Amino acid sequence: MQGVLMIGMMVVVFYFFMIRPQSKKQKELKKFRENLKQGDKVVTIGGVHGKILEVSDSTVLVNSEGSKIRFEKSAIASSSEDQLVPQP
Repeated sequence: MQGVLMIGMMVVVFYFFMIRPQSKKQKELKKFRENLKQGDKVVTIGGVHGKILEVSDSTVLVNSEGSKIRFEKSAIASSSEDQLVPQP
């Protein structure tokens, strides 16, 4: 009986420390990608920094250093405003 209870407790701990935070992070990232708009500064998963010129259903057109590149929305990792570090 104690072995079953111990395994049950391990499953609960695993859920709250591993599965739940990851699913919450995925939901936030999906919401972020759905709310992308023209003019947002973004960073792709490949490390390309740029400004969004155009947004369609599944892609975005990003201007980076004079080059225009079309990316899937799933390739956008974060907003570059989130990555700015305040200067002391």
